[in-house]
Amino acid sequence: MHSLLEVRVGNTPLVPLDRMFPPDIVPVFAKLEMLNIGGSVKDRTAHYMVSQAIAAGRLTRQSHLVESSSGNLAIALAMIAQRCGIPFTAVVDPNIAPTNRRLIEAFGGKIDLVKEKDAEGGYLHTRVRRVAELSRILPGAVWLNQYANPDNWRAHYHGIGAEIVRDLPVEPTHVVAAVSTCGTLMGLARRLRERWPRIEVVAVDIDGSVIFGAPGGRRDIPGIGASRVPEQLALPEVDAVVYATDWESALGCRRLVETQGILAGGSSGTVVAAIAKLIPHLDRGARIVTLLPDRGERYLDTVYDPDWPAADRRTTQSFETSYRRLLSRPEAA
Repeated sequence: MHSLLEVRVGNTPLVPLDRMFPPDIVPVFAKLEMLNIGGSVKDRTAHYMVSQAIAAGRLTRQSHLVESSSGNLAIALAMIAQRCGIPFTAVVDPNIAPTNRRLIEAFGGKIDLVKEKDAEGGYLHTRVRRVAELSRILPGAVWLNQYANPDNWRAHYHGIGAEIVRDLPVEPTHVVAAVSTCGTLMGLARRLRERWPRIEVVAVDIDGSVIFGAPGGRRDIPGIGASRVPEQLALPEVDAVVYATDWESALGCRRLVETQGILAGGSSGTVVAAIAKLIPHLDRGARIVTLLPDRGERYLDTVYDPDWPAADRRTTQSFETSYRRLLSRPEAA
């Protein structure tokens, strides 16, 4: 499987979002993860998990990769599986962007679509049950399990976290990142706290996600939020969570294009919407580092469609409604 080594991920640009967020108020620096070869931060996750599985002898040419993914991890795994010469099946749900589905198939991946919602109103439990079923019936099936695999967070500890420590020109006071499996947030938190112990870790979640105890509900932005608490989440390591709605996320994406010329995916819009809510409540001297998880071309039919979402989904929430301090660490009390 030497071809895996040819897949280059990481060393993405770290840029100031200085037109969207005036640096004389609160400077914001963002890693442009859409510039990974497969188009998202999940390239890092997939590459590291597969590399470690090959090194451990768990993944061979006789294997069949199976994974639950809302799109980006599936694209990355399909790309890597194609290079390794092994089959891959992605278990997806109806929220997958049409372009993401076509990309998975273009890389040779197979689609297994679940349609039944779980008890929390999402599809995650349904997808995971289907992965477990496929793992029993497909010859050579290997489920790397992005939700519980510690190589998920380690990918970002050794990757994006180390790159931020190396490249950030100032000491950050806050790291703000979207959550789904929570691997990216945990890897970042652990690496950045080694360098800057007092940094505040702020999770960004989507309205309708249950990760931090909010009630479950409809979520149309893929790749952010979950209908169950991920095994990766270490709650004591997170200081606060900020929520944004689907509509606020769409507006955030469009504002990124208008101000910075960056066409990013739906969860990037959630992140900048959350940061916009947070900044007026930060002390003078605050500095934020974040990441924009994926490309926007995959969302032209949804997030960037002027008619999306439907009128009854165009809701906003105040900071007071959106923000919750978790008070997990003693120094955050």
